[in-house]
Amino acid sequence: LDSQYGTYVWPCAVVLAQYLWAHRRSLPGKRVLEVGAGVSLPGVVAAKCGAEVVLSDGEELPRCLQSCRRSCLANRLPHVPVLGLTWGRVSPELLALPPVDIILGSDVFFDPKDFEDILITIYFLLEKNPHAQFWTTYQVRSADWSIEALLCKWKLKSILIPLHSFSADEEHLAGSSLPGRHTIEMMIISLAQSDGT
Repeated sequence: LDSQYGTYVWPCAVVLAQYLWAHRRSLPGKRVLEVGAGVSLPGVVAAKCGAEVVLSDGEELPRCLQSCRRSCLANRLPHVPVLGLTWGRVSPELLALPPVDIILGSDVFFDPKDFEDILITIYFLLEKNPHAQFWTTYQVRSADWSIEALLCKWKLKSILIPLHSFSADEEHLAGSSLPGRHTIEMMIISLAQSDGT
């Protein structure tokens, strides 16, 4: 596999796109940011469903940013902005982002060394947009990898969304020609209430 993982459509992106499709009636007019977008399947689906979408990937990953742009052009979405944002870094681009309602991230919890940087960025965005939610799908790769302690540290809460609740528990949906088993989970992350919930 290429070192720039954002040049593949991973099974998590398909599952998150299915969630967006299942909630398509709520998307028109919503302001959506996809982080770690890569080929941008979830962001493209959100845009096609009427959301105002901004796509982003690491500013140090030009091939991933180019994948975002190619996906927009291939799907007749030439006006969707593509930004370079690096997780864990408060950049001028991050500070200048317009308000968001939904943050999307498919398979961003891939490498444990990045988990806290991802959650720092998500926390920053949720603090700036307290009503917003982070919709994320991830592949269960190891029972030893967990973000629970980091969620507590950054005063975030998560709700697990059962795949069957949006018809994403079909084997073919997350099927992939990439090697390995694909156990996909989905959760919605938001700011914890001040009472600790």
